[in-house]
Amino acid sequence: MSQPLSVLGNITAEQFLNEYWQKKPLLVRQAVPEVIDLLEPDDIKSLALEENVTARLIQQTGSLHDQWKVQSSPLSKKAFKNLPPYWTLLVQAIDHYSMDLSELWKKFHFIPQWRRDDIMVSYAPKGGSVGKHFDFYDVFLVQGFGARRWQLGQYCDENTKFIEGQPLKLLSEMDITFDEVLEPGDLLYVPPGLSHYGVAENECLTYSFGFRMPNLAGIIDRVSDHFADEQLFKNPVKDNERSPNHAIGEITAKELRTLKHQLIETLMHSDHFDHAVLSLMSEPKYPDNIPEPDELELEDLLDLIGSTYTIQLEPASRLLYTQEDEKLMFWANGERLNIQSETAVILKDIADGQVLNFDARFNHHSLLNDLFPLINDSILMLTSPEENEA
Repeated sequence: MSQPLSVLGNITAEQFLNEYWQKKPLLVRQAVPEVIDLLEPDDIKSLALEENVTARLIQQTGSLHDQWKVQSSPLSKKAFKNLPPYWTLLVQAIDHYSMDLSELWKKFHFIPQWRRDDIMVSYAPKGGSVGKHFDFYDVFLVQGFGARRWQLGQYCDENTKFIEGQPLKLLSEMDITFDEVLEPGDLLYVPPGLSHYGVAENECLTYSFGFRMPNLAGIIDRVSDHFADEQLFKNPVKDNERSPNHAIGEITAKELRTLKHQLIETLMHSDHFDHAVLSLMSEPKYPDNIPEPDELELEDLLDLIGSTYTIQLEPASRLLYTQEDEKLMFWANGERLNIQSETAVILKDIADGQVLNFDARFNHHSLLNDLFPLINDSILMLTSPEENEA
């Protein structure tokens, strides 16, 4: 049994996963005090104006503030002029721009990296909101600045009706079961499908730590791409249970079951399915956020060995691994990596969230040859002592 976690209100990860995860909400006061005043509203407004940032400006208009307008990035300073009293600015993937925020993913170490989506920040003046809605993913809402009132209601699904004629998927009503104000450092876990409504009590910032699952349509699409590239799967399926008593216009239920069985058997016993899913889940959601690295030469890496530099995963990149026949196989940003066994142990630690000192253990030719392209592709990043102290 693991130790109780303060981020979960001093319950264990096992208890949270068994009792709350994808089942019911959890409110924890002062769960993440590190986030308090980490960023300020002006930081978010400035970031939203940058070229590659994904942001949305949501305005409530009309005499009753019940009409909605959404403006998506790129945003300009002009967008923030003559705003109505109630509005909200949403900025995606804020963890790609703040190493301090990116570090806070480690608070949720009991959920694997491949389930992470991004950290979105919501900035709003008093009264700002994005309306009554629900999401299909798990989210930990963490208050960073100011206060926001949260109401939770009924569970919803794909058959839930939305208000017509609005640019957002908004609910007309909520059956309120929870009504609390979150102060800086407080956390609220909201499971998928649970309707929620957050309204700024004053000028505030709220961080949404989102966790995604792939949908079946995406998996099927990716698997079909992998299968289409293999000549073996272009051969006709077997037809060795043919019966003479068969109307020529009919395809029987048994024949359909046979086709399904052969497809499922192929999926179960082919590593192409595994590779397709790993490719899909290791793709970065915001590839434009991956920075252009300083082009290093191999000699530059040699010079840094034994220094106070560290090496870690670039926040905008994804690095996943699996085990095949007791061998670690790695995928990064949608591509399979070919690396030496000497590199696997170190790369596993980095994928698991560790920040490693760039010390003498890196002084191996095969290891550096493996890491060199990963650094130049901004999958891994070297951090200077000054950056570590910043």
